[in-house]
Amino acid sequence: METIEGITVVTTENIPGYRIVEVKGLARGGVVMATHLGRDIIAGFRNLVGGEVTEYTEMMAKAREIALQRLIQSAKDMGANAIVGMRFMTSNVGQRMAEVYAFGTAVVVERE
Repeated sequence: METIEGITVVTTENIPGYRIVEVKGLARGGVVMATHLGRDIIAGFRNLVGGEVTEYTEMMAKAREIALQRLIQSAKDMGANAIVGMRFMTSNVGQRMAEVYAFGTAVVVERE
């Protein structure tokens, strides 16, 4: 269980020791990140020799953090204090762009 900016975020359907007293709805946050030519050139060289493409790993980690922050803000705007069933989804938007989307159910929970 992780609490970020006052919002508890879990991938499970419930939070042990808490009960859901209100469902606010779908909370979501997303970002589309684009690579730049320098990063693509370095990644191309890494692709030739194999191994992790750290430039893209770092870019996607940053994108997940941005999407998560936007998800949390969405839940806060709805008046929730938790998000259950949180998931990430990724997709290619263009040749050099990737979307990271975070979503979950915004809820109000209280201790049992």
